[in-house]
Amino acid sequence: MNKNDYYITQDGKLKRKENTIYFTNENTNRAIPIHKIYSIYAYGSITMTSGAIKYLGKKGVPVHFFDYYGWYKSTFYPRETLISGDLIVKQSEHYLDKEKRTYIARKIVKGSIKNILKNLKYYSKNHKNLKKHIKNIKNLLKQLKDKNQIPAIMSVEGKTRENYYQAIDKMMEKEYQIGTRTKQPPNNRMNTLISFGNSKLYTTTLSEIYNTQLHPAISYLHKPFKRRFSLSLDISEIFKPILVDRVIFKLINKNMLKDKHFEGKIGDMLLSDQGTKLFLKEYDKRMERTIHHKGLDKKVSYRRLIRLELYKLTKHLLGAKKYKPLIMWW
Repeated sequence: MNKNDYYITQDGKLKRKENTIYFTNENTNRAIPIHKIYSIYAYGSITMTSGAIKYLGKKGVPVHFFDYYGWYKSTFYPRETLISGDLIVKQSEHYLDKEKRTYIARKIVKGSIKNILKNLKYYSKNHKNLKKHIKNIKNLLKQLKDKNQIPAIMSVEGKTRENYYQAIDKMMEKEYQIGTRTKQPPNNRMNTLISFGNSKLYTTTLSEIYNTQLHPAISYLHKPFKRRFSLSLDISEIFKPILVDRVIFKLINKNMLKDKHFEGKIGDMLLSDQGTKLFLKEYDKRMERTIHHKGLDKKVSYRRLIRLELYKLTKHLLGAKKYKPLIMWW
């Protein structure tokens, strides 16, 4: 049976009654059959009973928590059942060995940059003024292969993003221009959309990592920290242009966003409840969209592409096949 992501945008409580999880508040007592849950995304203020925590943990269901602005805060990460001591040793070895770590970090940034270029080349058909930024980003991509330090690799990634955001501003009407990238809180509509989408992708990737033998805290581009699932940050970089940015472009270009989808004012803005639901609906549509995978010779969903990326990294760590990042071929 197919499992789904469940979104909770209201305040309330998750509790267990027999073999079912319920979301309750003064207005609802909604049953969520456990066998249908892939992950839970809590955008409201949620409390969980000990019974719900134990049952969700037993069934391997992550619960991701977001703050008032839709910014990711934490995850209830169930005990891992797919533990591989050998893989964790290899993951650590590739982090501790400078050459091995920089190889993976460079590949991740290469994937991100090439997918960014795919986006810009696609939109340059109707926006001729993107050529300068495409050229700048191509030059940054050439510089990447000579970078042997993580800060230098991250600097290339940062400069690419800077050029990318400047290019996006040239594609958008003033009310959807980024200006300066701000996160906590996002200061305008586009920053709000990017922050919300990136947080969603980060947790989507984390749920996929949970279903592999990879350890989520051992990463290569981003530095591991306490209470941070930094491998999710790494892999998300490759998929931001494919998933988050394309959802945002669709919402704007098809004029789907209205004033009612935002709350707050310039300098302190967030998606309204309606805006959150609209974004999540379009995000899920994109995640379930399928493409023909050349290597597998069958259709796979965008969500599956994330899992396949994790499998490719696993093969690289175990010495079975060199890791190459996903680059859009469509």
